[in-house]
Amino acid sequence: MINQTTQFKVALADDHALVRNAIAAMVNTIDNFKVVFQADNGEELVKAITDGHIPDIVLLDLSMPKMNGQQTATWLTQNHPAVAILVLTEFDSELTLIRLLQMGVRGFLRKDSQPNDLKIALTSLIETGYYYSNHTAGRLINFFRHGQGGASNLQKALLSDQELDFLQYACSDRTYKEIAVVMKLNVRTVDTIRDQLFLKLDVKSRVGLVIVAMKHGIHTY
Repeated sequence: MINQTTQFKVALADDHALVRNAIAAMVNTIDNFKVVFQADNGEELVKAITDGHIPDIVLLDLSMPKMNGQQTATWLTQNHPAVAILVLTEFDSELTLIRLLQMGVRGFLRKDSQPNDLKIALTSLIETGYYYSNHTAGRLINFFRHGQGGASNLQKALLSDQELDFLQYACSDRTYKEIAVVMKLNVRTVDTIRDQLFLKLDVKSRVGLVIVAMKHGIHTY
């Protein structure tokens, strides 16, 4: 149980100011929790934490400019593993959830959840270290159940960082040659990454890659 006198510090990172302010207002109505700072993107969050403003919990949006939620989660896990990460997202596909679990995310909350769900999530993070709703747990169980997910779907979830970077750049208007330049790779290597993703994701074109990226909320470049 949480000590009634303990105050837990919460930070928010979301590039939509109205959404961020509304969530902050809800957090501040919950006993024992207080928003200590807000960030417009991952870079602002990292700077605040680097300057010494270390929260107990970070509420993190996935789709942000300058430093997206996945990149920010990776940085937090590597540099401040004690900080609990709760992702606020519109995307809750099994592949997205598994990828975020790999990054050290402690829980997920859909943006259309009820205010009481936020209270339950924050309390669970402090008391148990994790928060997974029945909905999230059910999706993950179904994913791994024999005949429902299997090795093929798991392979999709386990994309390398390089593959994820390419998939995100593929959603931009850059040519493959321009993607090679920004990724500091030669064109042949980029072609190999593209072809590997075609096989892994069972698509045949760049449009197919974009559709997969959009479905799983990783189209951020």
